[in-house]
Amino acid sequence: MPKMKTKASAKKRFRMTASGKVKAGAAGKRHGMIKRSNDFLRNARGSMILSDADAKIVKVYMPYNR
Repeated sequence: MPKMKTKASAKKRFRMTASGKVKAGAAGKRHGMIKRSNDFLRNARGSMILSDADAKIVKVYMPYNR
């Protein structure tokens, strides 16, 4: 059997925790910070754990990170 490929875009954006959850950076922080509220920027610091529905999609893209 040939090897399965990992999506290159997914491996750059997501990391797996030891318990199998998916970590990702906060969305909406690339540009346009001037129009965002300070509350939004404060809450969007660091990384987040994805919801189960989103994590299921990402795990398809990363078959060897289980």
